Amino acid sequence: MSEKNKTILIRIFFFIFFYMIMFFANRVLAYKNMHGTWQARALYMQPRNTVDVVMLGTSHIHCDVNTAVLWRDYGIAAYDYSAAEQPLWVTYYYLKEFCKYQTPKVAVLDLYAPARFNDDFNKQWLKDNLHGVRFSLNKIRMMLDTCTPEEFDRYLIPLWGYHSRYDELTNEDWDYMIPSKKEADFKGYTPFFDVIEDMQPELGEVEKGNLPPKSEIYLQKIIDYTRENGIELFLVVNPYPSTAEEKETYDRIEEMALEQGILYRNTNFDSAFMGLDYNKDYNDASHLNYNGSVKFSDYLGMMLKFNFDIPDRRGDPDYITWDNNVKLVEDAAIR
Repeated sequence: MSEKNKTILIRIFFFIFFYMIMFFANRVLAYKNMHGTWQARALYMQPRNTVDVVMLGTSHIHCDVNTAVLWRDYGIAAYDYSAAEQPLWVTYYYLKEFCKYQTPKVAVLDLYAPARFNDDFNKQWLKDNLHGVRFSLNKIRMMLDTCTPEEFDRYLIPLWGYHSRYDELTNEDWDYMIPSKKEADFKGYTPFFDVIEDMQPELGEVEKGNLPPKSEIYLQKIIDYTRENGIELFLVVNPYPSTAEEKETYDRIEEMALEQGILYRNTNFDSAFMGLDYNKDYNDASHLNYNGSVKFSDYLGMMLKFNFDIPDRRGDPDYITWDNNVKLVEDAAIR
């Protein structure tokens, strides 16, 4: 073998070695939580083009939308692709990221963020929204719309943001070093089991409010993107103790939805139909607990089946990970 060929082989070897070191370091050191990073990372482990319904938005998605119920009772292959307090401009880029790997028939969009936070974004949730997304041009564009220049370096390449976690590593971090089938079995839903009482929303008549300017721009971008890609859109307000001021924003979004022929539902008005108990079915002042998520997701499954042509995938061997997800969620509920 010539010296030139040896040099090329050595360079290839060190490139592969360096890549593997960085790959495993990234998996071990990565932030791991159930409010965005797991939801984003597990997307890349899902079987390609198997998700029929993508659930988008804030923690009202991954806390309230029980993917196990949707699969077990309706055969809906759904995935909760959401993060804490996610604004609509981040959701827009999440939708584009999701469609690189999946071809959803329906997108369900949670509307909590523009009503509760207007166009503000609590930067403490940046890592939950950004760290799980792979480096790409789409991520760069998302960050340009989300981060200050000082924050950009930290979140552009995730390892830069959490390389100092060496002292706080746990067994969970080391278990995550090697990709496992549990990541494919995970569908984004995060069950919670606390109980808080007296969670009634304010549902009286109000004046129509305005949708915050940046949120309105990105809601329209989401509408346009779904239309261009043959995805049907369902705008949803999940059940929670909303205020009259928030309802003003929801009424404006409903008006926008009617103008453009998009299905919209404020499910606070359907709590009695769902059988939600304001004293038993809430985990905190914003999210349903596990029992509440079962009731809401049963209702949501009915709405999806009634309004959209979504196939029943149960029994298809390509969808075994959804069967596994049911077991994961039910096991968590038993504990």
